[in-house]
Amino acid sequence: MMLKTIFSGFGGQGVLMMGYSLAHGAMSHGYHVTYLPAYGAEVRGGTANCTVAVADEEITSPVSSEPDNLVVMNSPSLTTFQNKVTHGGIIFLNSSIIDARPSRQDIKVYAVPCGDMAQEVGNIRVANIIMMGAFIKKTGVVPADIYLKSLETIMGSKKKSAAEVNRKAFAAGYDFVKD
Repeated sequence: MMLKTIFSGFGGQGVLMMGYSLAHGAMSHGYHVTYLPAYGAEVRGGTANCTVAVADEEITSPVSSEPDNLVVMNSPSLTTFQNKVTHGGIIFLNSSIIDARPSRQDIKVYAVPCGDMAQEVGNIRVANIIMMGAFIKKTGVVPADIYLKSLETIMGSKKKSAAEVNRKAFAAGYDFVKD
């Protein structure tokens, strides 16, 4: 099994955290993992993306010219990466701010209004966690409980309320996409 995913959006949307948390969760589950971040000089508002490869054997290259999955949090990312997704792949897009849809018929698209859902949860900063809930459910790359435990490890022992908000946000995204 080899699964490559590109996460992309603006700096400040938690794109690199999405990739890092997936990599950590997959590694905790016993998989081989690579995580390759890329971002502009700007911290917020610039471009940010990362590639995560998860496999049950050694990974020879972290670069993904044809990822299986693409998670896009903004329109420029959709324009940049949509044609790189492999035939039969999946695009997860933040439909709260992306109006366009890919014209390709050979891929599956999940439009998740994670920005709107984050406002309903009560914290716009968890839009990325909502998207990860949808992503984890549809890809099944790691079990939800393993991912959530990794997320708590990454976030540290900040506030218990932050962990609760993240769990609520993850559940919202997980429940949003149907089987």
